[in-house]
Amino acid sequence: MSVLAGKNTKVLVQGMTGTQASFHVRRSLDYGTDIVAGVTPGKGGTTHLGLPVFNTVKEAVAATDATASLIFVPARSVKSAVAEAAGAGLELVVCISDKIPVRDMLEVRNILKNGKTRLIGPNTPGLITPGEARLGIFPENIHTPGQVGVVSRSSTLTYEAVLETRRAGLGQSTVIGLGDDLVIGMNFVDVLSEFMNDDNTKAVVMIGQMGGNFEELCAEWYAASPVKKPVVCFVAGNSQAFSATVGYAGDIITRGRITAEDKKKKLAAAGIIVVEQVNRIHEELQKLRL
Repeated sequence: MSVLAGKNTKVLVQGMTGTQASFHVRRSLDYGTDIVAGVTPGKGGTTHLGLPVFNTVKEAVAATDATASLIFVPARSVKSAVAEAAGAGLELVVCISDKIPVRDMLEVRNILKNGKTRLIGPNTPGLITPGEARLGIFPENIHTPGQVGVVSRSSTLTYEAVLETRRAGLGQSTVIGLGDDLVIGMNFVDVLSEFMNDDNTKAVVMIGQMGGNFEELCAEWYAASPVKKPVVCFVAGNSQAFSATVGYAGDIITRGRITAEDKKKKLAAAGIIVVEQVNRIHEELQKLRL
């Protein structure tokens, strides 16, 4: 099994003909991802990387039965791209694009709130189910199939979390980068719910960061959850003072009032295993004897 996307997921790519999209689509195709089409307005009827290109998402879905979309469009076009994907009835959208205006993302959230489309991102490395599907920019060579789900708010530390599962002699079921921005689609609660209901996932590694209240909401949810698979968590930013210039997006809003230490205490009180250093994650995983 896989979470959200796997070997049977048909994927289309919005903005596929761009340089960065082309590079990563090639790698995802080589990985075995079932990418079935691209969408670039004005280029419908052409082919790119051996795949058909359509002018609209609806046309692409009608022709290919795609259920997921990977977005590589400029920031200014993200809102309309997500709205188009949702309007076409896609189940999952993964948005790699960054620097999305907060106002646009608030409107995107409103567009999605009553529909079936789920959004990962923006500003995310995406999602990878090892050996099955790569929707994003993950360095696929570090991933191996296994039983540990990984969900992270920090793009770079997502890779570190994956390496920690390998140090523990384990692999990953699905790895999901939520995105670094203040306003994102799916959150920790959404993804942990998926992992708790996935028979193949036996434990979860979670990477949080200072700013916002994503971790606190997750702690409250986990404490009340009837299903409690082990969760090992590291929260980044404990040693960084607040700075509106270099701080995390969420920390700019909370202005340092919610510290990494506050988050760790709440997570630990909920029964989540909290480590002080990211390179200690593998030790806690080994103790679980999965």
